[in-house]
Amino acid sequence: MRFGYTLMTEQSGPRDLVRHAVDAERVGFDFEVSSDHYFPWLDSQGHAPYAWTVLGAVAQATSRVELMTYVTCPTIRYHPAVVAQKAATLGVLSEGRFLLNLGAGENLNEHVVGERWPAVGERHDMLEEAVEIIRLLLDGERLTFDGEHFRVDQAVLWDRPETPVEIGVAVSGAVSVERFAPLADHLVTTEPEAKVLRRWDEVREEHGAGASRKIGQIPISWDPDVEAATARAHDQFRWFGGGWKVNADLPTTEAFEGASQFVRPEDVAASIPCGPDLDAIVEAASAFWEAGFTDLALVQVGEEKQDEFLEQAAGPLLDKLRSAAG
Repeated sequence: MRFGYTLMTEQSGPRDLVRHAVDAERVGFDFEVSSDHYFPWLDSQGHAPYAWTVLGAVAQATSRVELMTYVTCPTIRYHPAVVAQKAATLGVLSEGRFLLNLGAGENLNEHVVGERWPAVGERHDMLEEAVEIIRLLLDGERLTFDGEHFRVDQAVLWDRPETPVEIGVAVSGAVSVERFAPLADHLVTTEPEAKVLRRWDEVREEHGAGASRKIGQIPISWDPDVEAATARAHDQFRWFGGGWKVNADLPTTEAFEGASQFVRPEDVAASIPCGPDLDAIVEAASAFWEAGFTDLALVQVGEEKQDEFLEQAAGPLLDKLRSAAG
């Protein structure tokens, strides 16, 4: 079981993110994932730097940790051929430490380029086509592609890492599992549902695909003061309970404010470990390794406690997590 640290671009500025990445590597995290958003979910989070610039800087500031997007949408705001180029360049800069995780996106980030927001079925069609394009380019092909959603004209990646960048795909249920398990190298999902992971493995076996990693994520709000931890989680993470099917379609931070206006602090504390109790965090995280996950990234909620979390709590927490996960 590998444990990661989340570079939360919605709650920290770019220089702070690079600094946190260095500290997270120093205290022993195995990997670091970065969100890739144009907007935060709530105004109170206050940030949204460009993830790929941040990751490029992190690749130079670190030497050991694996780096990942969590996740990039390669269909509207970015053309898949451009995503392939970015991933290959980051693979070179990190000397093979980069894994590209992709997903169908959220309206919040994709609407900014002025395109319509498709229904989920069409978004999955677009994602499937994008994965095919990105895979071929990362494998070194000179590609001309004429699909239903994307065209590529004589594209080739001139700078690629020695080993092609692997691809994870975010899934949310049975339909997306059936579609993307044969296409991806690894699974990404935020819910610790064992049946989803089992079906993923079954579909991959049916298609002759090999074993894959299962990469999850869990928010925590560590703080010596339980009330402060709960208030911060409510202020910045109350959108979390809406779930992907709701969150994916909301277009603005104002919409997230409205959708979460009746969420109470105690509701947030029921789903996010809040306070100094490391054993409570381990208990919440145990659902992931019990479900069969191989990788779990922690999200420490709020910029104001990142330094203290990394300096005081992260090391002992990692020891407890690794001991409990075996």
